[in-house]
Amino acid sequence: MNEKATYIVMLGPPGAGKGTQAKIIAEELGLVHISTGDLFRENLGNETELGKLAASFMNKGELVPDDVTIAMVEERLGRADCEKGAVLDGFPRTPAQAKALDALLAKIGGKVDLVPFVDVSNETLVERLSGRWMSKTGRVYHALNNPPKVKWIDDIDGSELYQREDDKPETVAHRIEVYYLQTSPLIDYYQDAGTLVKIDGTQPIEKVTEDILKAVRA
Repeated sequence: MNEKATYIVMLGPPGAGKGTQAKIIAEELGLVHISTGDLFRENLGNETELGKLAASFMNKGELVPDDVTIAMVEERLGRADCEKGAVLDGFPRTPAQAKALDALLAKIGGKVDLVPFVDVSNETLVERLSGRWMSKTGRVYHALNNPPKVKWIDDIDGSELYQREDDKPETVAHRIEVYYLQTSPLIDYYQDAGTLVKIDGTQPIEKVTEDILKAVRA
């Protein structure tokens, strides 16, 4: 394994733009973007042994155990395209997973170099996430970023727009609350390790990227 491999763990609440930044940063630094969502879909779609194992839990409505997720991440990090390192997005989610990742990277002579935490106020997150409105034909609008010409009316067919349950402000607020409950121990873990860097996620996308890259290079 290349000694200079760089491993970055992206953290941030839903709506902070963490996934977008993970892709941009990976591309800028020539690293692989590893999203656990994509990893699960790949393993399930290709019916790998790990995919079948994950499916056996999911089909029963159970959470996939840590060791299965960790094995998927380990397999992915072992591929040739990860020689320079990776940007991890969606993993780890708990201190236990973070410790497992540390052990995994230690085996290949690496370590978590930086953990950018894209920080956005709850108010802004609710505004961003609950601003989404849909047309019955699947067109997506956003109250702030992409409003319809006439309030709550589809531009094309004039039908009334609706909001999905998931996007309603009270549901969004609950999702954010759950995120912080689950993730605050992980934030503490990386804070203690000295790798956490808070990034102001309310800035334009380009500025957030610039701040993360600055932290990586520092």
